[in-house]
Amino acid sequence: MQSISQPSAKPPLSARIRLHAPIFLVGLGHGSTHWQLGTFLILLPFVAKDLGLSYTEAGVLVTVLHIASFFANFAGGMAVDISGRRVGFLVACLLVGGAALMGFGLSTHYLALVLMVALISCSNGFWHSPAISFISLSFPKRRGYGLSIHSTGASLGDMVAPGVTGLLLTWLTWHQAAMISALPAFLFAVLIFLLVLPKETAGLQGGNSGISAGQWYRSIKQMLRSRSILSLCLMVAFRGMGQTGLGMFLPLYLADGLRVSPMMVGVTILAMHLGAVVMSPIAGMLSDRVGRRPVVAVGLAATTVLIISLTLFKGLVPFVGAVVLLGFALYAIRPVMQSWMMDMSPAAMSGTASSIFFSIQSAFSALMPLMGGMVADRYGLFEVFYLIAAVMLIANLMLLAIPRTAR
Repeated sequence: MQSISQPSAKPPLSARIRLHAPIFLVGLGHGSTHWQLGTFLILLPFVAKDLGLSYTEAGVLVTVLHIASFFANFAGGMAVDISGRRVGFLVACLLVGGAALMGFGLSTHYLALVLMVALISCSNGFWHSPAISFISLSFPKRRGYGLSIHSTGASLGDMVAPGVTGLLLTWLTWHQAAMISALPAFLFAVLIFLLVLPKETAGLQGGNSGISAGQWYRSIKQMLRSRSILSLCLMVAFRGMGQTGLGMFLPLYLADGLRVSPMMVGVTILAMHLGAVVMSPIAGMLSDRVGRRPVVAVGLAATTVLIISLTLFKGLVPFVGAVVLLGFALYAIRPVMQSWMMDMSPAAMSGTASSIFFSIQSAFSALMPLMGGMVADRYGLFEVFYLIAAVMLIANLMLLAIPRTAR
């Protein structure tokens, strides 16, 4: 795929639209995969109540989500870098995820739910390697910007899905809500197939045809020996544990602890992700100018302080206010960390770099639902936020382990 770079003279509007449209479509496709995950997390309290699941059993479902994501991420990087193909994988991810969410809505037994959750997770996990590689190669000098569009798409999915799902649950069963929420994945699969795949095919004629298995093996050994890459991945892993804990236990605490309506649960989560939609592009473009480290440092510190503040508020209004502010800090640095990983990695291994990044994050995140579920069952839902604050504090400390020489 030929590298898309910004010309010195400002191109006409039509040319800029053609240049940026594939990135925005991939970002919206990313949003539909997060739409599926967001739908699942909002449905989870109602699925648990309907099927009589404990918090630990509900936690197992979320743990399956992250275990499946680990294996999908790991496989995705190698497949992308050796094949040199990216967009075809994106279309397949959307089709599998949409079909799995429909299957989730048709399921009535716990083991069937586990299988559908695993497939939903695989579609989301596999997505990252081809998508981030595609964008990183398209905007090599403006990765922060390009990946912020990708991340903003995810935040849009995270933001809109809870509100829509909460609204659907006002009139429909969770089975029906799940099936309706599967439709956006099929829409974006068609759009990306028709509008983005031809552009990648034309780019591949320019000579980007992937690498050999031997080259891939030698390169990944070098990457796994890099202190900078491993330190960054560990920092991301602990931050991911905190994000996973919030994603699972915020809806549960709102529904079971504060006893708010399904609609209010959705609106609160929507408001948290609104901050991400606003801040991700700003943080991404800022990191292109001032560097990745200072932007990540400020975001992590602010996130930790705001999570701790959640433990100080037990009333609905101040709690929701803190959640909204949390969204600004928690999700803004997501594309910055991804860009930092791409900066540290060889261009030909961009898919594998993304795979390592998300695989380590998924492996650590898989622990959080079980840990949080056991804390909630023994002490209560509110006490889980102390656990989340602790792992986020560790992420702050891990940032200090990344060498200053790392780009």
